[in-house]
Amino acid sequence: MKNHNYAVIMAGGVGSRFWPVSKQTNPKQFQDILGSGRTLIQSTFDRLQKFIPVANIYILTNSSYSEIVKDQLPGIKDEQIVLEPVMRNTAPCILLAAMKIHKKDAAAKMLVAPSDHWIQTEEQFQKDMELAFFEAGSNDKIITFGIPPTFPNTGYGYIQYNPATSNEVYKVTRFTEKPDFQTAQQFVSSGEYLWNSGIFVWKAKSILKKFQKFLPQMYQLFSTGQEYFNTTEEPGFLAANFQKAENISIDYGIIEKSKDVKVIPAGFSWNDLGTWCSLQDELPTDEELNTVVNSRFIPIDAKRNIIRTEEDKVVFIDGLTDYMVLENKEVLLIVPKSKEQHIKNIRENVMEKYGVHFG
Repeated sequence: MKNHNYAVIMAGGVGSRFWPVSKQTNPKQFQDILGSGRTLIQSTFDRLQKFIPVANIYILTNSSYSEIVKDQLPGIKDEQIVLEPVMRNTAPCILLAAMKIHKKDAAAKMLVAPSDHWIQTEEQFQKDMELAFFEAGSNDKIITFGIPPTFPNTGYGYIQYNPATSNEVYKVTRFTEKPDFQTAQQFVSSGEYLWNSGIFVWKAKSILKKFQKFLPQMYQLFSTGQEYFNTTEEPGFLAANFQKAENISIDYGIIEKSKDVKVIPAGFSWNDLGTWCSLQDELPTDEELNTVVNSRFIPIDAKRNIIRTEEDKVVFIDGLTDYMVLENKEVLLIVPKSKEQHIKNIRENVMEKYGVHFG
């Protein structure tokens, strides 16, 4: 019996907030950011292949990362790697994947997930995904996953729902993008909001109907290539047409416009690893709350720092608190943790000052 469940891993970002370790030539999803022995995309693939056939797992990424994907995921075939000729937001690549999968299997259901989430409770993750596949298979709903918030985070989107109306799956009341701190406090205290995980499940044909309704120009653009998808002529069509697609996210373009979205409050642990400080929630610390990756650390009066260097480097720090010490082969970055949101600007300033592309 054919398995109609598919997974799509989004792996096209550059991870600029994890600079200097994450570079455009080798972004964070292809690196072992946590020192676990597996890169983030490998960990995501490992997690998904436990309940989805390897042949049904697709990788969405930029064409410049093709060889990295093949090297890190040797079990997949070339046709499972969906290459974007230019960088766009998530809507165009998800539409492309949905069209390719639907052409292959008209009964397909799709799980769409980022490549850089850190999820440790994998049995619960599988249970939640299987519930979503069941729900998506029984109707044309979009299924998303909300993370019960633990504090008023202003860096996440929020999903409002009514927790008194159901047991496992709830109708979404509304989405709110990255609120200010006071609003986030109100959301968390109300008990009616979840963090938006960015993980979705739907029927391939259902999401295609959504694109046709809400992003008709994009849908029409890709529809002209229907005969080329899953053939040797696909790359030529994408090279000529992909850059014409609107640069818009699936959230803005489709999800927030849809009236029939359901949310499952996630039972699995989740961290989107959006910033360096998010690592401290996932890694052990020493008795002074320093987080150390890949380094042999010697602290003197050093507290609550994040240390991440090239493999096995000795790092001696005296009198530093709440700092990040980060390096690659070209750059050493030492900045207060309070300025982690400025890393993208720091990267631009460094490259402008020295006239060198440091990734």
